[in-house]
Amino acid sequence: MNYRYRIYPNVAQQQRLVEWMEICRSAYNYGLREIKDWCDSRKCLIDRCSIEKEYIIPNAKFPGEIQQLNNLPKAKKEFPRLSEVPSQVLQQTIKQLHRSWEYFQSRGFGFPRFKKFGQFKSLLFPQFKENPVTALHIKLPKIGVIPINLHRPIPVGFVVKQVRIIRKADRWYVSVNIQCNVSVPDPMPKGHPIGVDIGVEKFLATSDGVLVKPPKFFKQLQSKLKLLQRRLSRKQKRSKNYEKHRIKVARLHHQIDNTRKDFHFKQSHALCDASDMVFMEDLNYRTSAKGMFGKHMLDAGFGQFRTIVKYVCWKRGKFFGEVDARGTSQECPQCGDQVRKDLSVRIHNCPHCGYITDRDVAAGQNIRNRGIKQETYRWTDGNGNCLCRRSTGDWGDSI
Repeated sequence: MNYRYRIYPNVAQQQRLVEWMEICRSAYNYGLREIKDWCDSRKCLIDRCSIEKEYIIPNAKFPGEIQQLNNLPKAKKEFPRLSEVPSQVLQQTIKQLHRSWEYFQSRGFGFPRFKKFGQFKSLLFPQFKENPVTALHIKLPKIGVIPINLHRPIPVGFVVKQVRIIRKADRWYVSVNIQCNVSVPDPMPKGHPIGVDIGVEKFLATSDGVLVKPPKFFKQLQSKLKLLQRRLSRKQKRSKNYEKHRIKVARLHHQIDNTRKDFHFKQSHALCDASDMVFMEDLNYRTSAKGMFGKHMLDAGFGQFRTIVKYVCWKRGKFFGEVDARGTSQECPQCGDQVRKDLSVRIHNCPHCGYITDRDVAAGQNIRNRGIKQETYRWTDGNGNCLCRRSTGDWGDSI
């Protein structure tokens, strides 16, 4: 698990961390430049080449991860600034580049990009001999002791594996990766099920009838953000006034991000308090955000909310499942017949069985029914007998 804490480095420590980030950014860009040169040298035909774009590198192998890591000691002699950064931190930068390259190869798109000034905002310390975190400080190599706000202690039995320093606006955080040698079984379907339908008009509607209005964090501060960005655009880049206003804009974005994430965690815990099984729709929110309601969907952060709900359910031992989202609002949860309605119709009124309820609540009930049917089909033995029990609307205590 990862625990994130606020740290308070002094001015000298902040300056050194910023210099390290810039050095790591240069190493990242240098390694990417080698990869791009190798790719460009293989683009031309075998009997001719373009003088403008590509050139031939004779007998050159692909600059892989092992090769670039082995070249770091030689590069430190040529570029002494590289010696200022801890060697393992510099190695993690090269590894990060090749993780991006492997991700690009697996997807087929998203070629790694060069990092501009200020875009490299984290440093990873992958190994420690002793626990660097105490009640008041965290000790890092070549940096020393940094005050930390340990708002929750590290659980007994966990060992600190990695530490990542993160810079957001003018604030500094540390993400501590802790590990315990235990096996945690996946939560099993049991108890009271609940279906969650999320949307623009109502942030979420559950099958139990709970409705939550969208908070609209970005829209509330949009006018203030617009003013700050207008002032920033009039400043000369890289000047002191530009840097001051850039930090103001970054602070406001950071505030929006923190309030949204805090709201998501509170709603996730509320869902876990009200049920033992949570079912949500299996939707691609990136595609949905490109429509006419894109700004409102990005403001709500549906993808982040679903990820947080899944994590909170796992941490609290609740079952989480995703179901097919097609036609959840066009189906009656009581009788199962189709009830066609436009987006403007917000009340579900079934002409077949007479069931009347809110449109989003009906969608949540359909999600719950599909989740129960899906898990019932999954947890069956070879003879077709169901291994889970369901009575009076609740599943059995165990499977």
